[in-house]
Amino acid sequence: MPARRTAFYAFFAQLVVTASVTAQTTLAGTDSIVARADRAQRLEAARIVAERNRKTGYAVQRTRSATKSDTPLRNTPQSVTVVGRALIADQAMQGMGDVVRYVPGIVMGQGEGHRDAPTIRGNSTTADFFVDGVRDDAQYLRDLYNVERVEALKGSNAMVFGRGGGGGVINRVLKGAGWTPVGALSVEGGSFDHRRLVGDAGGPLSDRLSARVTGVTERSASFRDATRMRRSGINPTAAIVLGGGAVLQLGYEHFEDSRTIDRGIPSFQGAPSDAARGAFFGDPALSKGTARVNSASAVLERPTGSTGTLRNVTRAAGYEKFYQNVFAGGPVSANGSVVPLSGYNNAHDRTNLFNQTELAWGASTGSLRHTLLAGVELGHQRTDNVRNTAYFGGVSTSATVPFVNPINSGVVAFRPSATDANNHVRADAASLYAQDQVAITGWLQAVAGARLERFDVHFHDNRNGQELRRTDRFVTPRLGVIVTPGSATSVYASYSVSRLPSSGDQFSSLTATSATLEPERFTNYETGVKWDVRPALAFTAAVYRLDRTNASAPDPADPTRTVQTGAQRTDGAELGVAGNVTAWWSVAGGVALQRAEIRSRTTAAAAGASVPLVPRSTVSL
Repeated sequence: MPARRTAFYAFFAQLVVTASVTAQTTLAGTDSIVARADRAQRLEAARIVAERNRKTGYAVQRTRSATKSDTPLRNTPQSVTVVGRALIADQAMQGMGDVVRYVPGIVMGQGEGHRDAPTIRGNSTTADFFVDGVRDDAQYLRDLYNVERVEALKGSNAMVFGRGGGGGVINRVLKGAGWTPVGALSVEGGSFDHRRLVGDAGGPLSDRLSARVTGVTERSASFRDATRMRRSGINPTAAIVLGGGAVLQLGYEHFEDSRTIDRGIPSFQGAPSDAARGAFFGDPALSKGTARVNSASAVLERPTGSTGTLRNVTRAAGYEKFYQNVFAGGPVSANGSVVPLSGYNNAHDRTNLFNQTELAWGASTGSLRHTLLAGVELGHQRTDNVRNTAYFGGVSTSATVPFVNPINSGVVAFRPSATDANNHVRADAASLYAQDQVAITGWLQAVAGARLERFDVHFHDNRNGQELRRTDRFVTPRLGVIVTPGSATSVYASYSVSRLPSSGDQFSSLTATSATLEPERFTNYETGVKWDVRPALAFTAAVYRLDRTNASAPDPADPTRTVQTGAQRTDGAELGVAGNVTAWWSVAGGVALQRAEIRSRTTAAAAGASVPLVPRSTVSL
């Protein structure tokens, strides 16, 4: 792995030197990147747009993430919740767990204390994260210091985002350089040694060049005993106006996070134990995690003809992750006296390289008005994964400690067990996609598109030299119809599909058996209403059914064999509101009702079982 890291940093340095640095694209209202280029010499117009956005408060009217074109949310046939900068600042949000509290249909799991782990419409994931529409699928805890807004797009939508995303995806839109001067400094201090500093400064350096830098540093403890956290990040960006109306946006991010990994308290007789609020179970000295992220990308956008836009995005990222924990490996004993401990560590390094090239243009056929999109996406990922098991006293994989004093005091050694992973995985993806957003009449619109994707994963087991490979080709369609009975109201219905290859969302589950399995299928049926009560206040409602099929299950005739007859269904309803009720009262929140159950036995549960981590109801305001 050190040789691979050296090679990546050499590539990374070359990428920076050749000006392929991270592009952070921020959409403001109806403005595209090319439109901002036209205003590079008209600073006053840019100020007017920024002022208008401030007046909308928590309401966001438009996004390009759901359709890959700048589209009003009201005309998007999908449930989308946007948590913008105003709400992030007002609630002092710092991570994705803070964000999803205001997103109906999504709950955040513990993630073993070191990664974002949402459950979206009944489907748990650690990989369905994106940055400005590009995959960001490593396991770590993301910060919001450089985020303009977070978009939760619910329901299958592989036509836009590619494989995975069965329940939906979470996309971070990052702050980027522009021609409106910005400057902000936030200082926080609080209980449990909380200290946090966030800075943001930027503006035009000339008529054709602007720059911006955001940064964060934090040192904090917790109400939980012996836990500490520190993180830091810096994200410079630049925007350059080129000839012909083209704009090149560049940037770079370095982010680090280190913390005590706290797995919480154990259960007792099927319910949470009555442990002390701050009690740490395990060994805090041996429970630690570190994540280091370096990312770089470039976005080039230019007009083509009178109605077209050509856009190219390149993003490279390197992730270095290590986590180790000694934790309560089971429930408290029946008499309430002792707790079993287990432990392991894992080193996980990944490099990603993605490129998206898209052409969007407008056209008319008779009375029909089209917004057409054609694109290609290429991706290359390499992952190294090494795991070791904790041996207590050097010999046993478990130990017991008193419930009243659950800290391990013995010697713990970490070494590979017979089944611990030590592998190298290469994944390559290539996609072609096309979409048509068509205005059929003044009150009827449709969105139709499909993605053809080829996904190839090559798995090498470093322990025994075993080589496994799986190649999948699949088509993921999307169809939506939008009826607009009034200028502020829309009713929609949609159908969409996603596929998840058998290697899993982190490529870690490929075995001789799973290498023979077809991808799982996620099918989302949804209908909803969107109502802009006024420009600064939006209300949404949706009902949906999401079916997960082709899941693995034991063969009833031969339990040693695996068949793909497993099925899961999530039925739900969501309500959302965001915006200004009055000039001095802003609201954001929602209600979600969900029921997720196993319809046909899977390897995880029997038919009729409830899917874990899916609350029947959630409310936030």
